[in-house]
Parts: sequence; structure tokens; C-alpha cells
Amino acid sequence: MTKRLYVGNLAYGVDNTELENLFRPYGTVKSATIITDRDTGRSKGFGFVEMSSDAEAEAAIKDLNGKEASGRVLTVNEARPRMEREERGAGKGGRR
Repeated sequence: MTKRLYVGNLAYGVDNTELENLFRPYGTVKSATIITDRDTGRSKGFGFVEMSSDAEAEAAIKDLNGKEASGRVLTVNEARPRMEREERGAGKGGRR
């Protein structure tokens, strides 16, 4: 079973490959994704990593949370489930 991790306070120059390489010593990385701004394409400074097992994910959290990488102290923890977003548009709570 895979476990999804949140990785925060990343340097803005970190890409998906660098993020994957950071977690590879802890086990099989199923995916590593930096979240980017939809308008500019620039990193938002956080991302998500999917590890192939709970044990691998826990080892990564234990070792990487609070560790410095590229001059920034990382925040690594289990990702919370994604919340459903409401439709935004005319008559549905959007701005007027």
C-alpha cells in the first residue's frame, strides 16, 4: 500500500527529479511532484511524494522532517486527504 507524504518549505529551484532523489534512499518512490502555480509555472515551494510502503514513508518522515536541504529546513509529514472543492461560478458562491 502506498503512502502519500507532504513535503514543505522546499527551495523554489527544486524539481520533481531532485525531490524523488531526496526520498529514494528510504525506498521505492512511486511519484514525486512539485506543486506549481498554474499561471506562472513556478514552484509553490511544496510537493508530494508517494512511497511504496508505510515503513518506507515513516523512515523518510523520521529522517527528513526538520532536515536542511538547499538551505531550507524541510517539513515532511503524512499528507492529509484532499478535500473536495466547491464549484465556483455565478450563483454558486463565486465572487461577484
